[in-house]
Amino acid sequence: MTAVRDDTPDVRFQQLQRQLPFVGLAVSLVLALALGPHTAAHMAQACGLSVAAALWLSFMYVPYPAPEGQRARAVVFVAGLLVLIAALVTLSPLFGFFGFTGYLQVALLPRPLWAPAVAVNAALMATTQVGGVANLHGGTLGVYAGLVVVNMIFAGVITYQGIEEDQRSRRRAEMIDELAEANRRLRETMQENAGLHAQLVTQAREAGVLDERQRMAGEIHDTLAQGLTGIVTQLEAAERFDADPVRRARHRELARTLARDSLAEARRSVQALRPGQLDQAAHLPGALDDLARRWSRTSGVTVRVEVTGSPVPLPPPVEVALFRTAQEGLANIAKHAAASRAGLTLSYTHEVVMLDVLDDGTGFDSAPAADSYGLTAMRRRLHQVGGTLEIETAPGDGTALSASVPAATQSPAQSATDDM
Repeated sequence: MTAVRDDTPDVRFQQLQRQLPFVGLAVSLVLALALGPHTAAHMAQACGLSVAAALWLSFMYVPYPAPEGQRARAVVFVAGLLVLIAALVTLSPLFGFFGFTGYLQVALLPRPLWAPAVAVNAALMATTQVGGVANLHGGTLGVYAGLVVVNMIFAGVITYQGIEEDQRSRRRAEMIDELAEANRRLRETMQENAGLHAQLVTQAREAGVLDERQRMAGEIHDTLAQGLTGIVTQLEAAERFDADPVRRARHRELARTLARDSLAEARRSVQALRPGQLDQAAHLPGALDDLARRWSRTSGVTVRVEVTGSPVPLPPPVEVALFRTAQEGLANIAKHAAASRAGLTLSYTHEVVMLDVLDDGTGFDSAPAADSYGLTAMRRRLHQVGGTLEIETAPGDGTALSASVPAATQSPAQSATDDM
């Protein structure tokens, strides 16, 4: 349970509502006994009614605001209290100090009963102000009526304003609590979504790693394993023709040729894992700059490289995916675009890293080309690291390839592992 602070408006009003009637009752009783008629009957009635009022306040008390299940009890409590106030002020007008506290209990009632309760209490207070019930005759009745109206106006306005302001404050507090709860839930949802996004990116990368392993296994089986099998076969054949130097030499030459081919395939496979420019450059921007210079020399097309944001080292699979996208994009420009200018823009943000490959060439119809091998390969490679590829082009309007990947930076431990 949440502890209730003792300095909140509700708690302070509850303390006032609870304690002030006892103080008013005690003061009224002392004055009534000291100044009133000193007869045994009067003193007994004053003490008896005061004790009854004290017991009623103690055992029938309903805290403010009235709980949902105690609203009927609150009506009974206020009605009984007004009856006791009426009996006491009828006995002595000095009990007006206690009667005034009846206004504090009006807030416990349903709104339709506020006005009747204020009117009854105002009439009782007017009785004390004219000196008691014994003075309600003749011209005093006019004064009494005027006092009732004045009391209803002033006490009613103050009571209404106090209750309304309290209820507005309560509604504001409830709204603030609801907003705070909504903000807390929103933060939890955002944290949960961030966790799910990170999990999806991790799963996409793991799936990409698995796909790459399967691809490499297929390449090794189709090239290196078959090449090594051929080398062994040729060497075994050469051993069988020791008596025939010509055939033995031919099998050895075939084995040598297969070995060279297998070595070339091995080197090609290693380069496919991480481009040489990425190993030579400090990070991706440097690799793209080196790629652009080499491509511009061979293609004769001017290419501009621009980096925005603060470059950060990315996990190797992400850098490779972006580098291969730039490489494939520039290759397509050289083959098909007939462009005079090209551009590479690498943008770093807190959430994503984006690579744009632009040219002012002939463009193409993107619908038929969407399933081309090169674009499909780029999309697959980016998807493996949780990225996406978008194409904007039209015949005669040039082409813009936009690749984006999550900006998950490489940890120092990963960087040290990659450098080993």
